[in-house]
This record gives sequence, structure tokens and C-alpha cells, in this order.
Amino acid sequence: MPYVVFSFLQRNNGAHASKGPCQAGFSQSFYSVLVSRDVLHGGGIHKDTLLSMKFDDCMGNEAVVFQSSDPIFSVLTDGSIFAQREGASLDEPVQFKLTANGPHTQVWETVVQVALIDPPLAQRNGNEAIQAPAPVIMFSRSAGNGSKGLRRQKRDWVIPPINVAENSRGPFPQMLVSIRSDQDQDISIRYSITGVGADQPPNEVFNIDPVLGKMFVTKPLDREHRSSYHLRAHAVDMNGNQVENPIDLYIFVIDMNDNRPEFKNQVYNGSVDEGSKPGTYVMHLSAFDADDNTTANGMVRYRILSQTPHSPIPNMFTINSETGDIVTVAPGLDREKVSQYTIIVQATDMEGNLNFGLSNTATAIIAVTDINDNPPMLTSRTFSGEVPENRVNIAVANLTVIDADQPHSPNWNAIYRIISGDPSGHFTIRTDPASNDGMVSVVKPVDFEMNRAFMLTVVVSNQAHLASGIQSSLQSTAGVTISVQDVNEPPYFATNPKHIRFEEGVPAGTSLTTFSASDPDRLQMQQIRYSKLNDPADWLSINRTDGQIITTAVLDRESVYVKNNIYEATFLATDNGSPAASGTGTLQIYLIDINDNSPALIPKESQICERMSRNVNSINITAADDDTDPNAGPFVFELPNFPTSIRRNWTISRISGDYARLGLRYQVYLEPGVYEVPVIVSDSGNPPLSNRSVIKVKVCPCDENGDCTTLGAVAAAGLGTGAIISILICIIILLSMVLLFVVWIKRREKERQTKQLLIDPEDDVRDNILKYDEEGGGEEDQDYDLSQLQQPDSLEHIISKPPGVRRVDERPIIPESQYPIRPVVPHPGDIGDFIHEGLRAADNDPTAPPYDSLLVFDYEGSGSTAGSVSSLNSSSTGDQDYDYLNDWGPRFKKLADMYGGGDDD
Repeated sequence: MPYVVFSFLQRNNGAHASKGPCQAGFSQSFYSVLVSRDVLHGGGIHKDTLLSMKFDDCMGNEAVVFQSSDPIFSVLTDGSIFAQREGASLDEPVQFKLTANGPHTQVWETVVQVALIDPPLAQRNGNEAIQAPAPVIMFSRSAGNGSKGLRRQKRDWVIPPINVAENSRGPFPQMLVSIRSDQDQDISIRYSITGVGADQPPNEVFNIDPVLGKMFVTKPLDREHRSSYHLRAHAVDMNGNQVENPIDLYIFVIDMNDNRPEFKNQVYNGSVDEGSKPGTYVMHLSAFDADDNTTANGMVRYRILSQTPHSPIPNMFTINSETGDIVTVAPGLDREKVSQYTIIVQATDMEGNLNFGLSNTATAIIAVTDINDNPPMLTSRTFSGEVPENRVNIAVANLTVIDADQPHSPNWNAIYRIISGDPSGHFTIRTDPASNDGMVSVVKPVDFEMNRAFMLTVVVSNQAHLASGIQSSLQSTAGVTISVQDVNEPPYFATNPKHIRFEEGVPAGTSLTTFSASDPDRLQMQQIRYSKLNDPADWLSINRTDGQIITTAVLDRESVYVKNNIYEATFLATDNGSPAASGTGTLQIYLIDINDNSPALIPKESQICERMSRNVNSINITAADDDTDPNAGPFVFELPNFPTSIRRNWTISRISGDYARLGLRYQVYLEPGVYEVPVIVSDSGNPPLSNRSVIKVKVCPCDENGDCTTLGAVAAAGLGTGAIISILICIIILLSMVLLFVVWIKRREKERQTKQLLIDPEDDVRDNILKYDEEGGGEEDQDYDLSQLQQPDSLEHIISKPPGVRRVDERPIIPESQYPIRPVVPHPGDIGDFIHEGLRAADNDPTAPPYDSLLVFDYEGSGSTAGSVSSLNSSSTGDQDYDYLNDWGPRFKKLADMYGGGDDD
């Protein structure tokens, strides 16, 4: 009979719903099972022999078939592994491959190692790893290699994974496994390993004794850095020739609980409605543990350490220990009492074991959100106000309300409604967004004579509906009394505007109607007086006491003040109240037309060709009448009997009711000119009115297109040939006079240029503009004799002096040039003539110096009474006292400083 060695646990599809995405397959790639001898001898299955081996295909594990590579062991559909009693001595550890075949060709594999332990060892902690002596791994041989080789040649050879605990304290190097070939007795074998951790980075984590084949780990391993290693073992002879096929070695780092759970955030924020029932979801917290989550080292559990505040009870919330979901556990959440809770949550690994697990904490802040669980309540059951009649858009009463919900939220915002007492809609209530008060305002004028007071019933509610189970308060309804104040109202005209019909032309003094007003203040018994406010044509007057309208002039429908046959006037009605009030009324008079305007001929002027065809040689005429139908068209056009030449030369033919054709009679030719043709026009009134109008017709010769020629137009204007010649002669005379005038102007200009200067240049003030900064040429021209500045004793030296530079006060001795003498009588000459004459005289003056010499601008006399400054000679060697300069004031202070104080120098 077979017996159960162990069973592995299968997870259904719903077990991982709350733990994140599903990963199909076995939970581990290698399982090590220690079996007690009691199981082999038919005893009961000890609980420590159960292997926590889990499998999930993420589809409910339906139609999954398990197979074992060792025929001694078989697997049932429920995951139980059986061993045949006669073949399961387990004197040495047995390894086999376990395969799971899914319904859609999926295949998952894992390796199981079964070993026998003594009963005392089985009593150890089930979670503690039981490590047997280091196993010996033999290189696999093919069937043709002889009888030597591994046991159970009939089974597939499976190299068991090597498990190494992380963070081991050594001593290092620590032996892991021995690798040997069955040919090591015949030849010398050298062993080596390759792969990541051996000859690839990180290097030298593992090494092997090349002679003995013992493989070691050289340093502590960290599963969180690398959880497994894949190496290959090689066996070669002394010449480097391969003796065995390489074998794969899988080294798994066994997890140790060396990482505490870490929360993604240190502070989490959540919210829950006030009044929530127990079990209401609030928020989710999650912590991550870097340790293996398939072992207890990475299985995190949550719990609440504290809650602040403790109102209404200390444990208002609970947390799902596995998922981290926080839910309410008790009723009584009230935002108006506690608006926020602070919860300290602890996450512990080792499945929450506080003795062995590592812990960490985070803070969850839970805000209690407001619901509309407090109906608004008016502060009073009655309110009052007053309003003047006929006033709108004013606040007449203020309603105050209190609401415990969150301010300025839909649960707090108040909405007021008038449910009775205002059937006509005179009032409305607006909400003040800042204070939430209700302001009763007037939107339609109220009348004291109609309603002296209003009794309103007002109900208040929130913008949001009340929460389920919350009833409205009795204080949500109140009465509002509005008193109406009487004011002096202006009189009003019952019919405004008032329409009446009258024929135009009614004489002055005719009574048209009585336009009276009424006073709405019936209880005050006031008197009304009438006056005229606007009468554009000043045709009307109104009786001050009774409002009777009387004409003061004849009404004329054709007046510019009448629009669309309607004349409009405005009147004022004023009472004798205090203060007085007035109202306006408009009177519209529809004026009925009478035939009081005769028609007028159109056009007043026209032209016609003297010789043209009969149909073209005519003028279309019509008439205009200020009256309207039936006192206007159709019109009758006639030629008068006198003078007789009119009917003899002209004719009128009717075209339509308003148009006729005026033309010359057949074979009648008139001289070009303007002819006045009288025409009698009559309208269709009863009785009809006629008008004798004159049309000026210009008869002229025309071209082939029927247009008057230029000569014809002149002739038609009444000018003869003599008149035209006279006009041309006048034009020629005017042109001749203009030409003669231009010639005279040119000649006068020429004579003016030949005249002498009008005034003497010496007396002319226009040459007194002197230039004093003229210094001549360069320094080479200024080798002057300074001795000439001294006062001369006689004129001999001047006479005998060669030509050269002269003093400005020295009169020239050579004959001077005669400049033009200006006449005594001033003449309005051109300044240009004077300048040119002076320039010409200066050019011809031999005594004038060149432009770069000292110039003599004017002669001031033959001598100077001041004497020559050349007598000031500073080259005297005698001592001179200059101290007197100090007495001359501040202007000589500089000289006194320069020359004074002889001893100080």
C-alpha cells in the first residue's frame, strides 16, 4: 500500500485577489522535505512533515495534471504525494522533478528533495531549516559508460539546488557541496566552476578546490541584492581535455528576516462621511518588505496602535491585518464634534509576530467629511419690515439663520422661499453669500390703497438635500410681516396715450376732448391741476381744472409737426399734496385729410428739340399734391385757351392717371429759345382743386442723338450773334490790359536797379554792424611794429611811413575812395541795391586792406587826449612801492598780492 509522504497546498484563484497580481506556477523552484521514520513505518503523518509548497495557475487550478520524474513517487489531483512502501527506504536523500501541466500547454516545474531525519530532529522548530551534511554531486554518465555511475540510472538525473542562508557569519570560506567524477580513480581530474559569482562579476563569491572538487562560498550573501546564482561545474584531465559534460549548479540564497516593512508614505490622508455605519471603507495603507514574501519574513501584518482623539470611543476604526484597509468599527462619527482623527498604524513582518518580527509605523489622518445632517433654523419665528409704496429693489426685512454644517458648503448654504402671503409676487428673498442671511426685497411695486400690509410665510432649506433619516426642523419656517407706507402718488391718466380723430382745418376754439387724470390717493381728497407740457405747433390749450382740450389754431395735416397723420401733445396733471406729485399724459390726434392743397406741376424746366420725330419730341410731365388719396391723383392736365398761341403750338396727351406728355404740334417749328408754357393741373378731390403752373421749355437744335448742340444751347439761352461777338471782344481787351501791366512792372524793376544809393553809406545805420573779432591771418602775418601804438608827435613819420598796417585811430593820408552818397530824402529802395553798391565801391578802393590784415572800421580823430599806453614801461630797475594797491578795494586785491609785500618775496 502506498503512503502519503507530504502534500503541497494549492491556492484557488480567489485567494490572491487582495494581494496584488497573480504569478502562475510554484512558489519556489526547490523544496527540501525532511520525513520522519514514523511515516515510513505506517505511523500517522506528523504535522512538521507537511511542506508549505504552494501552486497556482491563476485560473482556479482546474484541469492541472501533476507528474513526478521518480516512479517511486506519484502525485494525486489534490496535490498529495505518495511513495511506494517497498521502494522508499530513504537511506540517502532522494531528488526528483515535479511537473504541473496546465490546460493550455503551460508547464511549470520544481525540484523536490526528500530526506530522512531522526525523531529528535523532527521535534525542532518547523520553520528552521534542517541542513544535512554537504551532498556529493556526481557527473551524470550515459548508458554506454559501463556499469559505474549514479544510482537509479532508470530515472532522469536532477541536480539538486544548493541552498545558502543570507547574512551568514561564517567562518568563511564555507563549504557548500563536493563535486566529483566517477573517473577520478583512474585519472587525475581537475575541477572548476564558471558563471556569475565565480569568474563573472561579482567575482570570487564562489570557488572550488580543483583537486578535491569542494565548492565554497567566500563571503556573506544578500538575497535582496541577488536571490540566486547559476554556475556550471567542469571536469578536465591534466591536459585540459574535457572528461565529463558540464553540469548546472543552482544556488539559492535562503532569506533571513533582515528588512523591516517600509511604508511608501509617512503620512496618509483619508476621509469618511460623518454618520457612516460600521464597516464603511475609509482608506488603504500598504507597506513593502524587501524580504521574501513567500516566507514569513516578508509577510506583513497591520494593526492600529493609537487613535486621537478618543471621542466618542477610543476604537472608532479597525484595519485589515493583511490588506491594510481601514474601516469604521463603531457608529457615532460627527463632524460637528470631531472633524479629524489621527491614527498610528504599525506594520510588522513575520506574519505580525511581535516577538520575532520587525515593525514600522505610519500616520493616517482621517478627515470626517460633512453631510447635511443639520437643517437650517431661523433665529426667530416672526420677522417684520416696512416698505414705501411704489418702491422696488430695496431690502425691507432681514432673516437670520443658523446651521451647524460646514460653512460655505452646499450643506450650509441657505435657500429661502415664500410659500404664502404674496400671490402677486411682490417680494423675493435673496441669500447673502457671506452671512447666509435672507434679505426680503421688493421686485414689484406695492400700493397702499390696495394692500396696507403683507403676511408672508417663509421656509428655509439647504442647497443640498438633508441626509437620509434627518427631518426638517420646526424652526425652518417663520412669518414675515411687511407694512406698506403711504406716500403721495402722482395723478395718472386712465388712457395713456389717448387717441382721437378730427378733420384737419378745424378752426381755433374748437373743443376736441377732455383729457382728465385720477389721483390714486383716494383717501387724501386732493385737487388736480392741468398744464401743457409739450405742444410742438402750439395748436392746443387745456383747461386747468377739468382738462378740456381746445384748439388755438387751425390744424393742418400737411404740417411738419404731423407724423403719419398724427399730431402728438403731452400734458401734465399735478396734485396739491406735500410734496406735490405730477403725472404726464399723451394725446394723439389723428388728422383726417381734406382737399386743401392744389397740385403743382413737375418738372418746372425741360428742353425739347426743334426738329425731331413726333414721338421723341415731347416732355413727360406729372404733378405733386400734399394731400392724400382720394384728394390727390389721378390728375387732369390741360392747356389754357389764352393766349391762343399756346394751343396752336403745343399739345398735351394723357399717358396715365398721374402722367401726361407735352410736345410741339406736328409740323410746328419754333426758333431756338426758352418758352414759358402754362399748364392747368386739377386733382381728384371733391370739389377738385386746380393750379395754373408754368413750365419753361428750352427749344434748341439737336444732333442725331437728340442732344442739344453747344451753339444750339447758347442760342436757346437767348443770346444772338452780336452778343457773342461783344463777349469775345471784352475778353481780348482784358487779356491785353493784363499783358501791358506785366510789361510795366518789369520795366520799373529795371529802372530801380540803375538808380544810385538812396543814402550816404556813412550815415546809413545798416552798416553799423561791426565785427571786432577779426584777427587777420596766421601768426606769420602778425609781425607788427608795436611802437606805432604810441601817441605820435607829428605826422611826418606817418607821411614817410611805408604802406603797411595802420592804427585804427589814424586817418588815412592817401586819397580815399568816394562811396556813393545817400540822398537826403529816403526812398523805399531795395536793401540789395545798397549792398551791391557798397561792395562795388569797396572793391575799387585802393586804400582798402586785404581780408587778412587789420581793417580800419572807422576814424575817430587825429589824436587822443588819454595819451599813449606805451609810456607804461615795466622794465624800470628802480624800486617801487605797490602797497597802495591794498587800499583800492577788492578789485585790486589780485594785483596787490602779485606786486605788494616787497620784503615778503
